[in-house]
Amino acid sequence: MTYIATQDAPLCLAPGATFAAPLFAMPELACDAHAHVVAADPHAYPLVADRSYTPVPTPESDYLAMLDGTGMQRGVLVQISVYGTDNRYMVDVLRRNPKRLRGVAVVAPDVSEQELAALHDAGVRGLRLNVLFGGGVGLDAMEILAAKIQDMGWHLQLLVDARQFPGLMPRLTKLKLPVVVDHMGHTPVGLGTGHPAFQALKYLLVNHGWWAKLSGAYRISEMGAPYPDVMEWAQALVDAAPDRLVHGSDWPHVATRPMPDAGALRNLLATFIPDERTRHKVLVDNPARLYQFDAPA
Repeated sequence: MTYIATQDAPLCLAPGATFAAPLFAMPELACDAHAHVVAADPHAYPLVADRSYTPVPTPESDYLAMLDGTGMQRGVLVQISVYGTDNRYMVDVLRRNPKRLRGVAVVAPDVSEQELAALHDAGVRGLRLNVLFGGGVGLDAMEILAAKIQDMGWHLQLLVDARQFPGLMPRLTKLKLPVVVDHMGHTPVGLGTGHPAFQALKYLLVNHGWWAKLSGAYRISEMGAPYPDVMEWAQALVDAAPDRLVHGSDWPHVATRPMPDAGALRNLLATFIPDERTRHKVLVDNPARLYQFDAPA
């Protein structure tokens, strides 16, 4: 079955089924900290009308095959914008894989304590705010949701262009919980690391304990794979906060062309982070801490 595209929500490409071999030895318990699932049945899990794109089905079986194919023993599912605040499918997948997976949900500002507790029980450890794609909950809800989860050990995750950060700094610096920034700030890297957007992101990482995802290189590059223009930007983040970075494939790479290879994206870490010990932090130690994975038996 397929989802029906609209003029305002064009159909996405399907992700590839094969992946480039790793360029470095994959550590035990490596984690892909950013991916999405889309149910095969569009009637059981309908898409929101105000979405920005229409995905192809990428159900649990495809997702787990991607983790296996890229050498990831752990994964973090992020609620995809096309489902709005209907977290049911992601939660279903989390509950079937409690040791291997964690999640980041999207909820309305009036979410109840009972719903948050149920999400926590399912493996959710954060809430996402999204101002870049239709279907998300925006920054107006930031302080309300932060107050509701700051005592739960959760974090906020922001899908926002870091060029907004300088103007938001009075609000951002008052948050009393960890904050994770998607896709290295989702800002064109051609602006350079001297741009106020990068400098604001770096300030939040260094001085306020924020986190960033080494993900979405293809979303911020002005060049094709292997995105050489992203190198300086990514390495500057690694230099600034190696203990608060995680890797994510951003599979199934919605709303982009051409289709990236999740294995090749993982291999970018060989150049972003040539030091094996630091790479281990980003792939294993940091996500285990942020997403509260159980220690191996």
